[in-house]
Amino acid sequence: MSYLQADYIATPHLTVVGGYFLTPFGTYNERLSPIWISNLQDAPLIYGIGTMGSGSGTGGMLRGNAHSTETVSISYAAYFSAGSTNKQFQSSRSTGGQIYAYFPKVRLEIGTSYGRTLEGTESNSFGVHLWWEPAGIPLKIRSEYAHGAHSQGYWIETDYRLSQIHGADSLIGRLEPIFRLQQTFRNSPDASDFLPSADTQRSDFGLDYYLPHEVRVNTSYSRQFSSTGNVNVWETGVVYRFLFPAWKGKLR
Repeated sequence: MSYLQADYIATPHLTVVGGYFLTPFGTYNERLSPIWISNLQDAPLIYGIGTMGSGSGTGGMLRGNAHSTETVSISYAAYFSAGSTNKQFQSSRSTGGQIYAYFPKVRLEIGTSYGRTLEGTESNSFGVHLWWEPAGIPLKIRSEYAHGAHSQGYWIETDYRLSQIHGADSLIGRLEPIFRLQQTFRNSPDASDFLPSADTQRSDFGLDYYLPHEVRVNTSYSRQFSSTGNVNVWETGVVYRFLFPAWKGKLR
């Protein structure tokens, strides 16, 4: 189970969250980790920085929109997680949060994240991200940098849906090429951050195809370079997203 949480909207600017939640560090964990959303099947190499390994926390969180105008929207999240060894709800004792600003006129978002591990050897993690989705074209550019106690790195990903060619439902309009470049740098030995043991560079090339009825075919090729050995990674998967109502509704 990735998360199981209850949200209480206390005010228009504050939502109180309790339960088992996705750690709000960076952007990949909360926004792109579900398999029906992510373009590539593998998470970025720096995924372990700030997410405490499991990517989830057990405790409470405050989040919401602090300020919003026609030119900028500022949002925030702050959390505390208790340590849990339960098989379904594994988490580390930690705290942290993030703040980010979105500029709707240029469709640009920039933010920063902070996380601190409170068990074992206490350590800090920092991160920044930048997303840009230009208006008028189906292009997305996402990037993230993270620095932990023993490693650091970045990833940059871009995808372009060919929907402008004969429409989104045409044969070629269902295609979406993806490219991601990422690097990690090992500052000192550590196995708890789940990053490569040596400096690593990886290039991912993907091609997704959107079929009717929420079915998508993901294919990708990756080339990874490291002093521990160079490898090729080929992956293919089929994703089907199904939706069902939690409660019977009625027309008004």
